[in-house]
Amino acid sequence: MDIYSIGFTQSTAERFFGRLRAHGIRRLLDVRLNNRSQLAGFAKRDDLAYFRELCGATYEHVPMLAPTQEILDAYKKHGSMSWPDYERRFRDLIERRHVERQLDPATFKVPTVLLCSEATPERCHRRLVIDYLAQHWRDVQAVHL
Repeated sequence: MDIYSIGFTQSTAERFFGRLRAHGIRRLLDVRLNNRSQLAGFAKRDDLAYFRELCGATYEHVPMLAPTQEILDAYKKHGSMSWPDYERRFRDLIERRHVERQLDPATFKVPTVLLCSEATPERCHRRLVIDYLAQHWRDVQAVHL
């Protein structure tokens, strides 16, 4: 099964929603810890509520797939955590949360995208979530939009 991922920074609303439509996305899982930031532009929680009207898809905020504020601040704000340390701490966190048991793989048969802010997946936790699920579920493929 394909699990899609997308970031909204460095993208226009037209390009962002166009990519979702082009891939037939019907379910958007917002995996950001903070989904109300003014810096989110068109990707704020309340604006994404219109996702159904724009793309015919549902929107859901899933904070269990987000890092803790402590981990996020250490990496982003304070610079006291390297990417390899962030990656390890985040993987430990989602393992402790047993996200593979909290989510139903069958629901991912509907084209689903994980949303975060990072423009690319290389240093984003949405990629780590998909990698983790691929280790626990069968036939998971990451498709980064």
